[in-house]
Amino acid sequence: MVLVGVAGLLSKNWFRDSIGNLAHAYLGNVAASFAVFFLVSLAAVPKLHRILIAAIALAIVEAFELTNGFGIMTNVYDPFDYLANSLGIVLAYCTDLASARIMQARSSSG
Repeated sequence: MVLVGVAGLLSKNWFRDSIGNLAHAYLGNVAASFAVFFLVSLAAVPKLHRILIAAIALAIVEAFELTNGFGIMTNVYDPFDYLANSLGIVLAYCTDLASARIMQARSSSG
């Protein structure tokens, strides 16, 4: 799932042609936030609850926005980036939850 987020981040210019500037402006935030959720999930020892993983991932991406790229990267301030980051975390949370339910259903039926 991390690679899905990275792929979304890398393809935002391609989507600009079909979706418009909205994709170019916010798809990177959604995709990066999606990837950060799964990075936090992979790094969590012991396994944390999804809500806590989402909160940590959201804190990371929002801190990135607040600190202008942690002082390492340049970042153009846009208040809608916070919303796009939240959307990416919610999308990742729902994806993780859905995949866990699918895997559980497959294991109980087999």
